[in-house]
Amino acid sequence: MTDGSSTPDQQALNKIDTTVPHSARIWNYWMGGKDNYEVDRIAGDEYREVAPNIETMARASRAYLIRTVTHVAGECGIRQFLDIGTGLPTYDNTHQVAQRVAPEARIVYVDNDPLVLRHAQALLTSTREGVTDYIDADLHEPERILEAAAKTLDFDRPIALMLMGILGHIQDYDEAVSVVRRLQDALPSGSYFVHYDSTDTDQALKEAQQGYDDTGAVPYVLRSVAQISRFYEGLELIEPGIVSCPLWRPGPSETDIETTDVHGGVARKP
Repeated sequence: MTDGSSTPDQQALNKIDTTVPHSARIWNYWMGGKDNYEVDRIAGDEYREVAPNIETMARASRAYLIRTVTHVAGECGIRQFLDIGTGLPTYDNTHQVAQRVAPEARIVYVDNDPLVLRHAQALLTSTREGVTDYIDADLHEPERILEAAAKTLDFDRPIALMLMGILGHIQDYDEAVSVVRRLQDALPSGSYFVHYDSTDTDQALKEAQQGYDDTGAVPYVLRSVAQISRFYEGLELIEPGIVSCPLWRPGPSETDIETTDVHGGVARKP
């Protein structure tokens, strides 16, 4: 017998709005995933018609995540990751990349999308030596995120803070900068900031984004590279700095590199 109460999985399902497109689900669609709905596929196709390079951007962003996490876990020796704005599980998620390098790595994912919550179990797989955890929280509440993350991560030891393609969802620029500062201020010296966001450097992308925003979905603000650079103030940028994601330390097999309108970088907190 049951008491009639719904499970967390059912509660998450009940919160999913399939009438309005959602960026995480559309991103999943562009990357070849299946965790999306018809409304997302329609919006994704309409976006792609205006900005045909969007799928290249999506895949380049994932390749960038793989390279940056591999570098931070490997050459920088970081063993703790706070990944905010996780998105839907696809291939080579943060914990998989980090724990390939360091099986003992500890990863905390943060998101507040009900479909991501439903799939959190897929994100919570881990090596026996390491740990993964998932927090259902909003980026607008950094103190709540930090308090919950401290149950898994040791804030006396370096942490990699990851904000991958998420800050555009904070529409007010000053608030976005404030949230980044509040998160960075909580990190100890020797921590790293790993980030990317889409930029306003292409007219077609701007038109496609406006069309998406007009659907009633949560808007995403395309910002200039100069605006994005403010997120790194006070930190020590690692070469090559803030660049189009495919240009950030490409592997030896990566030739004929095509730049995209997604910029990011990795920086160390002194």
